[in-house]
Amino acid sequence: MKTLLNIIWLVLSGFWLAIGYAFAGIICCILIVTIPFGIASFRMANYVLWPFGRVVVDHPQAGAWSTLGNIVWLIVAGWWLALGHLATGIAMCVTIIGIPLGIASFKMIPISLLPLGKQIVPSNQPYPGYQHA
Repeated sequence: MKTLLNIIWLVLSGFWLAIGYAFAGIICCILIVTIPFGIASFRMANYVLWPFGRVVVDHPQAGAWSTLGNIVWLIVAGWWLALGHLATGIAMCVTIIGIPLGIASFKMIPISLLPLGKQIVPSNQPYPGYQHA
């Protein structure tokens, strides 16, 4: 079932959202100081292409720098990526078949707003200190 949902997701919205994340990553990698934001954006682009079967968890060693970085990310890129997820989720929820895809899009809003200090792990793999983000 995960594979079928991932294929439908990829065709309907995953590809376009991944392009948005990749574009944000390229912009962030232009300056040396913002390369960590670019890496986080590319990581999220990978997640948004094939989201079912993976979960977002808090990184146990994230510190104050990730909090500061999240504030900068929120101001620069996070809000428009979150708007993309919101619009996609609303559009998906118009049909009954699209409701699971819309819910998945809504679940990606927190990581699009605050990506630093998070990890994306397979949902069937035990993770020490597992907490849903």
